[in-house]
Amino acid sequence: MRKKVTVVGAGNVGANCALRIADKELADVVLVDVVEGVPQGKGLDILQSGPVQGYDIEIAGANDYELTANSDIAIITAGFPRKPGMSRDDLLLANYDVIRIATEQVVKHSPNCIIIVVTNPLDAMTQAAYWISKFPKNRVVGMAGVLDSARFRTFIASELKVSAENVTAVVMGGHGDTMVPLVRLSGVSGIPLTELMDQATIDKIVDRTRNGGAEIVKYLKTGSAYYAPSAAAVEMAESILKDKKKVLPCAAYLEGEYGIHGLFVGVPVKLGAGGIEKIYEIKLTAGEQAMLKKSADAVQELVEVLKKK
Repeated sequence: MRKKVTVVGAGNVGANCALRIADKELADVVLVDVVEGVPQGKGLDILQSGPVQGYDIEIAGANDYELTANSDIAIITAGFPRKPGMSRDDLLLANYDVIRIATEQVVKHSPNCIIIVVTNPLDAMTQAAYWISKFPKNRVVGMAGVLDSARFRTFIASELKVSAENVTAVVMGGHGDTMVPLVRLSGVSGIPLTELMDQATIDKIVDRTRNGGAEIVKYLKTGSAYYAPSAAAVEMAESILKDKKKVLPCAAYLEGEYGIHGLFVGVPVKLGAGGIEKIYEIKLTAGEQAMLKKSADAVQELVEVLKKK
């Protein structure tokens, strides 16, 4: 039985998710978008790349959710992108309605799927999808830390002129300006980062990581990042579809871990066929714990706004 993935939103992130899933031959894809013709056209275009790229998957575009029935995973990318000067949080209420409708439809047609949320503000939107879906917490997960860690690894590799494949990095907390890159647990082939560069350089890279999305928004002016976010979402989907049990930093629902209760925050998790199969609780220093609390508090503020909806 072939696997099936629904991608909600046929914009830049969603279309690239569909293309990457096709390239890896992970599953058949249904691309859903409210704009008539866009998911159908992009779906057909990706399908016609198959003979050249050498993949055999079915991909269909639709404006409703009929074709999505019995999907294994739903990746929700739909929503309004950031514009220069906007924070992810500015998108909160506009994107809440998008998430609400998408989640309701996903649950109706694929009640046993796992939901991966990509829409910003990420942690709050994942919380909304969790509330609306009424799924168990292991079947709702947010894409944040994989992207943030990729950015951190990219900047470290670039600074040290080494292969990014040899760089390990951990970023926890909310997907925003308060994210927590854990320098102590980051390095190159087992060599701690603190032995490879001075504190000023580390601080500069940490700051650039926190503002990684804003840097791209500033360049693009009319949209936000999509190549790296789609790559991150598909890495998560692949770990679930293939039961690879990768340990990745993702937005997960915490019930006391790290002293955080009833909130989606980025932490290292094991992703397998059951979704989030384990949350890893790392012993943090007092400083790291304080930064994580500050980040969680920022997420909590947004969630409180949503509770009034």
